[in-house]
Amino acid sequence: MLQRNCQDLCLSETILADGARRSDAIAIARVICILGVVYVHAWTGQNGEALAALRGSAQDNLRWALMEIFGRSAVPLLGLISGWLVAGSDTARHWGAHVRRKARTILLPMILWNGLAILLVSGTAYLWSLSAPVPTSLWWVVQEVLIISRNPDINVQMPFLRDLFLCMVAAPMLVRSPGWGLWLVVMATAAAHVAGLGPPLLMRASILCFFTLGILARRGAWAQRAIALPLAAAVLPFALMIGVQFCLMVGLVEVPYPPVRNAIDLMVRIAATLAFWRLAWALAGSRARAVLLRIEPFAFFLFCAHLILIWLFGPLLGKLFGKLGSPLYPVFLLIQPLLVLGAVMLIATGLRRIAPGAASVLSGGRLKPRSR
Repeated sequence: MLQRNCQDLCLSETILADGARRSDAIAIARVICILGVVYVHAWTGQNGEALAALRGSAQDNLRWALMEIFGRSAVPLLGLISGWLVAGSDTARHWGAHVRRKARTILLPMILWNGLAILLVSGTAYLWSLSAPVPTSLWWVVQEVLIISRNPDINVQMPFLRDLFLCMVAAPMLVRSPGWGLWLVVMATAAAHVAGLGPPLLMRASILCFFTLGILARRGAWAQRAIALPLAAAVLPFALMIGVQFCLMVGLVEVPYPPVRNAIDLMVRIAATLAFWRLAWALAGSRARAVLLRIEPFAFFLFCAHLILIWLFGPLLGKLFGKLGSPLYPVFLLIQPLLVLGAVMLIATGLRRIAPGAASVLSGGRLKPRSR
């Protein structure tokens, strides 16, 4: 009897330890994914014509690699994690309370940040010589703030929050759906991504695809199966698919049919979710854990604010480092996520002290007022 009690106690401690590490891994995944998003929107100082002329250069290839490996390929994991968390939440089954909460933590911050983007970025463009979008009509402002039927011109990352909120609206129905119903949603959204469909209902159909996969992952214990893999085995499919993407990018392989390219892109994203989740799990058990967990409360603020900071301060720092193609630009490119993170932590910490309510709203409730 005593031996059985000891075994049960050890099992309970193991389950608790695994649960704590999983929570840490989720927080760390948010940090590394959102830091990677900064590479997608990194300042280059070049217009479209100049970027096309630099295509295939060493610096352009470096920028492409950072964008694909740490940016676009990491974002699907954020959607999958959201679905995984919703599947384990009892509140998600109560539509009214659930949607009100998500409107407060996702939709409202999106609207406020889009408004701030117009005020700060377009305002600077009006008053000074910043090359940035400015309002052309009232409908342009409405589209920028609410993202009704097109991607915004300033905060181009915000369609993720817009589509994530719609996923949350559908979540009470999805979490009650049978497995076959969820797989139908996955296949339909995957087909829409391959066909290039989505707007105006969803800006990116792949977000609903990965959100639904997250619910299936919770039911099928996929997270536990993924962490059982060696890190190298989890990363290998992603590395191979990135190699295929690179061959397409440099023209070594010609794929003129867009749906085929979109299908390859979706496969890259699926492989990326496995690789980055396994990496986050490894980091949750490493010495980097403490540092990454201290950053995590600022991750949502970073996601929302980074493009505003890049629009405003990219040209100023560009005078020091130079544009894409300049000798020092690779250094600037590599450190841009850290520079933006440092600025965000300073701004958010100051706002938390001066206007804690505003800090809480703009961070989706992540930066709550400090208790006395």
